[in-house]
Amino acid sequence: MIRKWVESDAREVKRIGKIADKVMSYADDFAKLSDEELQAKTPAFKERLAQGETLDDILPEAFAVAREGARRVLGLYPYRVQIIGGITLHEGNIAEMKTGEGKTLTATMPVYLNALSGLGVHVITVNEYLSERDATEMGELYNWLGLSVGLNLSDKSPEEKREAYNSDITYSTNSELGFDYLRDNMVAYKEQMVQRGLNFAVVDEVDSILIDEARTPLIISGGATKSTGLYVRADAFVKTLKETEDFKIDWATKTIGLTESGIIKAESHFGLDNLYDTENTALTHHLDQALRANFIMQRDIDYMVKDGEVLIVDSFTGRAMEGRRFSDGLHQAIEAKEGVEIQDENQTMANITYQNLFRMYTKLAGMTGTAKTEAEEFREIYNMLVITIPTNKPVIRLDEADVLYPTLESKFNAVAADIERRHKKGQPVLVGTVAIESSERLSDLLDKLHIPHTVLNAKNHLKEAEIVMNAGQRGAVTIATNMAGRGTDIKLGPGVKALGGLAVLGTERHESRRIDNQLRGRSGRQGDPGITQFYLSLEDDLMKRFGSDRIKAVLQSLQVADDDQVIKSRMVSRQVESAQKRVEGNNYDTRKQTLQYDDVMREQCEVIYKQRQQVINETDTLKPVLMAMIKRTINRIVDTHIQGTDPAKWDSDALLDWVHANMVSDEAFTQADIDGHTADEIKAKLMDLVEANYQDKSEQLPDKSQMLEFEKVVILRVVDSLWPDHIDAMDQLRQAIGLRGYGQMNPLVEYQEEGFRMFEEMVGAIDENTTRLFMKAQIRQNIER
Repeated sequence: MIRKWVESDAREVKRIGKIADKVMSYADDFAKLSDEELQAKTPAFKERLAQGETLDDILPEAFAVAREGARRVLGLYPYRVQIIGGITLHEGNIAEMKTGEGKTLTATMPVYLNALSGLGVHVITVNEYLSERDATEMGELYNWLGLSVGLNLSDKSPEEKREAYNSDITYSTNSELGFDYLRDNMVAYKEQMVQRGLNFAVVDEVDSILIDEARTPLIISGGATKSTGLYVRADAFVKTLKETEDFKIDWATKTIGLTESGIIKAESHFGLDNLYDTENTALTHHLDQALRANFIMQRDIDYMVKDGEVLIVDSFTGRAMEGRRFSDGLHQAIEAKEGVEIQDENQTMANITYQNLFRMYTKLAGMTGTAKTEAEEFREIYNMLVITIPTNKPVIRLDEADVLYPTLESKFNAVAADIERRHKKGQPVLVGTVAIESSERLSDLLDKLHIPHTVLNAKNHLKEAEIVMNAGQRGAVTIATNMAGRGTDIKLGPGVKALGGLAVLGTERHESRRIDNQLRGRSGRQGDPGITQFYLSLEDDLMKRFGSDRIKAVLQSLQVADDDQVIKSRMVSRQVESAQKRVEGNNYDTRKQTLQYDDVMREQCEVIYKQRQQVINETDTLKPVLMAMIKRTINRIVDTHIQGTDPAKWDSDALLDWVHANMVSDEAFTQADIDGHTADEIKAKLMDLVEANYQDKSEQLPDKSQMLEFEKVVILRVVDSLWPDHIDAMDQLRQAIGLRGYGQMNPLVEYQEEGFRMFEEMVGAIDENTTRLFMKAQIRQNIER
């Protein structure tokens, strides 16, 4: 009872409700205004903000203007609950609103208000279809109110992207936004950047982007290295192994490892004395990935093969993820398994995770139908509260208890029979499946029963919106993987309400309760009738991994003996939910740990990117920056070779060699410049030579802008060659650091300390390479980055 009271949103909703009432109090006054008078409110609000008022001060009026504008332009008038949702978004929190409650319209009010600041608002959607749809439909309202709207698509040119980002409101997908951020930090010229600052983002389907894809790294890679034949050899070997005898799989954590027998076979096959010797690390890595590819990664569940190419299938949406590849050689291992062409490995040039990207926004808000189960994660990682917004009309959908079958076959036969029964009376049915494989299996069963149906999975997702929109028509049968049209409403056809509304059948529980709730929420929108039912079997993936022992105990307590007997019980549903909670807990712990490791790299990225921006944006001279880098290098080199006051112990030969190789000619700095001098005098002498060199180059480039360009070329060339190598080294460190746990050390602390030391080394290398390039460079005309 106490927990319910603490976690209840009632107090928050009541507080926000008072502000919503204030918004509604302007309704009659604003309804009397002419179009011109209402449109004149936008410049008036901007003027008030310029004079010191805050967004909170003008919120009630601005929301009321957006609301009245929506009525005139879109023919839609936000309800009180939508105003409450809008205020929740403005405050940087998550509005949990059920399907069909009008999230798109809800967002127009906070988007309009925040766009008045002139700092830009980003509306983030899960795919480009939704971005285009919302930018077109809602764009009419914003344009009418005097604000500009931009659409950022992956196929746009940098000029078009820049225009989109400079608009008051920009619609984009999460991935395109992330890649633009990374590309902006790789450009050579300020003019090539497309984004401005990250100010305020409203994320649609926020749980999908910030939780399901949180660990997805966005990677820009280049500099391909040719793949070795080791993938093919490792693949051929692991295909000869037997499960339990040569390797073991832990399905709960999806990890796999060779047994003693497997190790002996590997040593014999590859002619080795010890498989785990340090010189065999590349081979063991390839073997690990080959084992994962062959025995854990499943075709048409984790990936699919299309036109001779391996495509990743997103487990949360069922979509094929074009252009994405599994990292760390796993993709190549799957290509070897499937016998398709093995593509080259790439070097990472820049990367970031969604967790870190979205935490950079000054203010972040989100909307979804399903976030409450992850409220703790949103609060801890993103500092956002999840507020459940009441529905406009009560939900009358019937959610039946789960039914459990002993085998997959008996379960699918039961689903097909249920579809046939409902189809005969004309009730529309939406069937949710977890994988492409199950959607095709069910489709075959329906073909045998001569039931016309549509299949929506990664293989034909292009017609997604059209298929989902028609799923509520009389007699329609739609089989969909979890993508099930996030963001598209299923409206009921004529006469369907009388038949009980849309029936949603789940053929399996997903490992996340949110995805099940998302599927359930496709039915019973805006007070419509509907029914949902999940069919489970003891052979389901979730049951095998986490639930079957407990469920079997439940079956024994219910005294179920017969193999074909079906169980329909709330007790089964509760056991399944507790299994799901354990998986969600595991996933959250993993994401949290990943974030702690990611933070090390994020801080280093911020330092490099910030200094890179300073170099690119400099309009006068970079001499102070250059001189500081060279001075640090000289100090370090001299201190290394000239230690103590006894010249006999100095390594002057090594110092001379370094100066001649990296700075000046043999005649410019000789042994005489070292003998009889202190370390400080030697440093001063070298800095004098640097100053003379700088003056000489300035005379060769009398035009100040040319000298600045030369300085930029030198610094950027060095940074851009060393930074990708550092990213690679940090990646390798991260993979190996776990082993230090066996030595009673905390791997995270070790990673932080080692990562800091490596970063310091890289900064030293940047200083040294910049010194050499600047001092030794011959000036030619037409210098370009």
